[in-house]
Amino acid sequence: MDPIRVPPEMFRFTTGDRAGLYVSLLHAFAEANERLETALSLDDIRARLRSVGWLDAIDDEDLAAALDQLRAWNLLDVIQNHSENYRTAAEYERRNLQYSLTRQGEAAFAGVVRALDVLASAGALQTAVLDAIADRLRDLVTELESGSDRRVFTTLSELETHLEALRGNTKQFNGELQRLLRADGATMATFHEVKASTVAYLQEFVTNLDLRSHTIATRIKAVEQLGVEAMHHRALRGAELPQLSEADPAPAWLEHRTARWDGLRAWFLPLDGSVPRVEQLHAVARRAIITLLQVLDRITESRRRASSAVADFRTLARWFAVVPGQDDLHRLWSTMFGMSSARHAHLAHQDPELVPSGTSWRTAPTVEVSPLLRSAGRTERFTRTGRVRDVAVIKAARAQRALAERAELEAAWSMLDTGGVVRLSSFGRLDHSVFERLLDLLGRALGNAVGDDGLCHGTTSDGRVEILLRQPPNGATTSLVTPRGVFHGPDYEIEIKTR
Repeated sequence: MDPIRVPPEMFRFTTGDRAGLYVSLLHAFAEANERLETALSLDDIRARLRSVGWLDAIDDEDLAAALDQLRAWNLLDVIQNHSENYRTAAEYERRNLQYSLTRQGEAAFAGVVRALDVLASAGALQTAVLDAIADRLRDLVTELESGSDRRVFTTLSELETHLEALRGNTKQFNGELQRLLRADGATMATFHEVKASTVAYLQEFVTNLDLRSHTIATRIKAVEQLGVEAMHHRALRGAELPQLSEADPAPAWLEHRTARWDGLRAWFLPLDGSVPRVEQLHAVARRAIITLLQVLDRITESRRRASSAVADFRTLARWFAVVPGQDDLHRLWSTMFGMSSARHAHLAHQDPELVPSGTSWRTAPTVEVSPLLRSAGRTERFTRTGRVRDVAVIKAARAQRALAERAELEAAWSMLDTGGVVRLSSFGRLDHSVFERLLDLLGRALGNAVGDDGLCHGTTSDGRVEILLRQPPNGATTSLVTPRGVFHGPDYEIEIKTR
């Protein structure tokens, strides 16, 4: 990838003593472009300057000098207006020359506006954007099968817009999140509230993130089965690009669309088999939740304490400064830090007769010291070990209960095995436990996208039971009766198989 190169004079207008005037002039030309006014005379420029907030007095020479400087930086262009009729020489001087933004000028001012927008905006992790990407991919499949080229173009443009919003908001939120993890200048109350709300926000985002990502990846595959290159060429025809120069805009447009599609795949379905960026985002969010919760625990713990360790040591230092004598200093030290006589001095060797009473401590054999002496002031007392509990009865009861539950489960699956395609209404009345199994199977099927065969597929976690579900062709509904109530819903066509 080639390095990004910016013309050296492109943003020079933002620095120096006259930066305010230069920025206001480009702002005035940008406002004129919004109103489809591409060329401005000196009088037009003055009027536009007032509309964008420049109220300082400026004479014609200073204004012309500023415009010439912007021309020298290739931000403005000047042309002569031959379409006007001039009545006087003064009118010719004021209205003959007209100024307009160059492409570099448009890009330079757009860069400044974008930088200010980034500084003023806040990033976000929006599940609505993920849902919008999934919806646009579904619409693309529909338009590629039976829609017009214009609809393919508009749907693809909306998809790219949502992807760009996801990328921009995610990068900015991640930067703000990392700064929040390092922040320590706010008050404790504000710190606690901000981090607590951030944890709740992240937890809300990561909920069902895997399901949304899987849905998007599945629909990307569905679009690619219809042909990405064909989609881009249809979108090109729908875009109806004008050819304003000798160069054909189609190759650059197609290359840009291909790069955008590769960016979409990098987020949800990388070609090289690497980890999708959305999963990296999931990992970052989970680590941030853990880190923030740890910080919140430390803040809560510090609030419970009457004083901190720093305050304790400062108070102790003040006490040391006012204690009058050396003996008092030693007594204060021993009281605060527990440096009293050793508690193990009374301990003796297991066989005291082997060690003469006059033996120096330096040469005497070591004596085992209990760790409890430091914390409790006493040594261990060894007694008989407790009896090992007999758990044979508990294990037998648990095994029997597991067999009963397995038999109940096998019976439920056997009752639900349809042996072919049936309507949901054929079940009629069901025991509540069997109904729960059926409801779980329906949820697994409806949680997956519709396959190429028009069916929703679902399986149990152990893979022993599979359900195939199709929407009722006539929109019929049905009711299932259980001992605890009545279930109302669509009368699906289903087929349940056990293995």
